[in-house]
Amino acid sequence: MTRLPFILLGLAIILGAYGVALYNSLQRADESVNAAWSEVVNQYQRRADLVPNLVATVKGYAAHEQATLAQVVEARSRASSVHLSTEQLNDPAALERYRAAQSELGNGLARLLAVAEGYPDLKASANFEALQTQLEGTENRIAVARKDYIASVQEYNKLIRTFPTNIIARIVG
Repeated sequence: MTRLPFILLGLAIILGAYGVALYNSLQRADESVNAAWSEVVNQYQRRADLVPNLVATVKGYAAHEQATLAQVVEARSRASSVHLSTEQLNDPAALERYRAAQSELGNGLARLLAVAEGYPDLKASANFEALQTQLEGTENRIAVARKDYIASVQEYNKLIRTFPTNIIARIVG
């Protein structure tokens, strides 16, 4: 009979430690999601940073394509002005604004590269070729970063929806 309080205390300590471990796994998963999103944003910024050099190179060869060049510059400006923090990822409207701005920039770059197809001297330019290679690499990095982000979100969602972690998730919000 005198052992019962010690047994209950030991059980409470074990359950408390287990709850702390589950909470910490939730926090690690949340940080993983945030880091993965930051990498997505980083790669989109890398793409946006390539635009001025690409536009300047094309402008030197295709001066009469001003409308396309202006569209790309405007799309870059809009894409750079729309920021989406990890706190805003649950806001569908903010996420859609970010997606639309990035999509517009991607479409503008595709049009710019299509214009470049009509200029053999431009396509042969070492500067243009290097920028195009960097852009292709960046698009691949964006795809990988988005895939990694989705995987992190899936892992986090599994954690918060499975027993017993879902109990801790509800308790801590």
